[in-house]
Amino acid sequence: MSTTVKTVMSTHVVAARKAASYKELAAMLRERRVSAFPVIDDDNRVIGVVSEADLLTKEALDGVIPGVFTGMFRHQEKTKAEALTAAELMTSPAVTVGPDESVILAAKLMYANRVKRLPVVDADGKLVGIVTRADVLAVYDRKDADIRREITDTVILGHHLCDPERFTVTVADGVVTLAGAPETAYVGHDIVEEVRHVEGVVAVRDRLTYPPAEHRATQTPLAM
Repeated sequence: MSTTVKTVMSTHVVAARKAASYKELAAMLRERRVSAFPVIDDDNRVIGVVSEADLLTKEALDGVIPGVFTGMFRHQEKTKAEALTAAELMTSPAVTVGPDESVILAAKLMYANRVKRLPVVDADGKLVGIVTRADVLAVYDRKDADIRREITDTVILGHHLCDPERFTVTVADGVVTLAGAPETAYVGHDIVEEVRHVEGVVAVRDRLTYPPAEHRATQTPLAM
């Protein structure tokens, strides 16, 4: 099972046009109770993201002496402080994700880019939704019984062609404990690694009994 972004995203998206003014953007953030939103062009394509931090730059730097400003802040911050529209304030390009991509990919993008939400775009780059950290974490609401069923039926039997009766799989609050005797150490380690990536799994406790390591016969070179 692999949950896709479209199953957890929201289609009610707060977005700003690129020509939206600073005052309009500030009002949208306050009224909609969001910390950032995508900026779209006339064709509804996502071209950037405006956040509270972008807007705060102007207020935080208001009244700073120009000469001091130049020495203290980078050019990008100076530009944002002077910006008047969404197109000037936004961070671009935006980090986006497709609706058919996995929730795991969305989580990785959020983590790598230190963002709290991702605009969801179609193949043409048009805005179709928004996915947040809370949406991504929803996969951990999955029932323990469903997780156990996937491990037994899909991972152990389906992918590795092993007899499920050789294993004992218990799941409690997303924590999986695997016991039993795999045919080889390789198969056992492979099963454990795959279980770690089953949606809803918080942690895996490896209690498998591995067979002794196989010793390969060595050949002694013939004397010449």
